[in-house]
Amino acid sequence: MSDGDVTLLDRPIWSALTTSHKHLAEGGPGALRYPVDVTPFADMVDMSETSFAELGNLLSGSQVAALFTPEAVDVPAGFKVVLAGPCEQMIGSPADSPLRDAEIVRLGAADVPAMMALTDLTKPGPFARRTHELGTFLGIRAGGELVAMAGERMKPGNFVEMTAVCVHPDHRGRGYAQALLAAVARQIEARSEIPFLHVFSSNSSAIALYQRQGMRTRRRLHVTAFMKQR
Repeated sequence: MSDGDVTLLDRPIWSALTTSHKHLAEGGPGALRYPVDVTPFADMVDMSETSFAELGNLLSGSQVAALFTPEAVDVPAGFKVVLAGPCEQMIGSPADSPLRDAEIVRLGAADVPAMMALTDLTKPGPFARRTHELGTFLGIRAGGELVAMAGERMKPGNFVEMTAVCVHPDHRGRGYAQALLAAVARQIEARSEIPFLHVFSSNSSAIALYQRQGMRTRRRLHVTAFMKQR
């Protein structure tokens, strides 16, 4: 990929909503967001008051807009910040990690309640009723229960974000996260696309896992989630 392609990752949400996920974009020239039942992600063409006002017009009630930006966001009056912090954007091809005692299965609409229950328990990041529509999600079941999963989310250009990497606390230490991450990466690469992911900078254990699998930190981004003052 050329440097020009890689720069799409500097503003991954805006890039996704103006390329591969353009059909999902809500908003106008100054501000775009995903449908709220897909993900709270949004971005603006710039950080001007005009763009913030346009984004604010897309929000109602307690709806939240979550941004991934190269610099920390100075949220103007009229909005309430609910989360702000740095994250690491990592890119690369995770090494294969085969499983001996479990089967990786493809998840679909019928699995949404179980997927939401698992993400509610493990808190890998926002996961809504239609998040699974953004790409392929894979999982591992034990005793009929979904105990681990991972999938695809943002698609800026030729890049695909891996997301929702989570394992039930009772089933950790079995290599499930590594195996799922590798399986998701293989399906991305099979389409001649490039896998990447985001992880909060404070999550040192996850960062170490991804590094062991061969991923590298591309850059630091800032996550800012806010809602309108009520």
